[in-house]
Amino acid sequence: MIAADDAAFHRAELVFSALPHGTSGEWVRRIRREGVRAVDLSSDLRPGHTAESIPYGLTEVNRASLRGAQVVANPGCYATAVLLGLAPLLSCGLVEPAGLIAIDAASGVTGAGNSPRLDLLFAEIAENFRAYAVGNEHRHLPEMRAMVAALGGDVDLVFTPHLLPVARGILTTMTVPVASVPNDPLQLWREHYAGEPFIEITPDLPSLRDVVRRNVARISVRTVAETRQPVLLVFAAIDNLVKGAAGQALQNANVALGLTETLGLPS
Repeated sequence: MIAADDAAFHRAELVFSALPHGTSGEWVRRIRREGVRAVDLSSDLRPGHTAESIPYGLTEVNRASLRGAQVVANPGCYATAVLLGLAPLLSCGLVEPAGLIAIDAASGVTGAGNSPRLDLLFAEIAENFRAYAVGNEHRHLPEMRAMVAALGGDVDLVFTPHLLPVARGILTTMTVPVASVPNDPLQLWREHYAGEPFIEITPDLPSLRDVVRRNVARISVRTVAETRQPVLLVFAAIDNLVKGAAGQALQNANVALGLTETLGLPS
């Protein structure tokens, strides 16, 4: 263990920066000046947070821009689950224009980091379930909005995160107004993610047990009965510490360095 100021960055092929938001971006710029690649896990360089044109490391969506990239902005954990779930619908133009996508997401407590806080103590978390950052105040919303727009979506997002009394994992439920409902909704996701090693499309509703300690996003879709406008429910589950953070960072590093994408990753 050494201090960041003492690190010999010039001797590295690639650096992962997991420094706090507001600090990490400057260190990544310094690393880049040393001629070294970097993957930044903070929000500093993500779309919606900076005017710089930094490749956004949602690997299955942006793989082409990541090959050979000097800097990659690793997505937030909630944003990863949400955007991987919505990307097929947005790319096909099936989301109703000027509509509203309601996103309810629940995360294990590790998503809050390791800072000592009273509201994150075991006695406060156990046998409890609560919403937080309500009213569209969460840090991951700017990158979600930016990517939804980049994928062709003209919609509002209402994102409500919840804190689960578990250590890890994220489950998102997205209520999406659509122009029409395909006969086999899952087929759209199967075709969009065909051949993707870390995407699992399933007719069963995903659960945290399906994804914990794995670098996968597990996605399912349901139609909704008795609504005046066609609606789909999209479900996506990930491990917030793997596919939502360190695992995706390694996946992005593999792509940037031209290595086998699955190298070193649990599937």
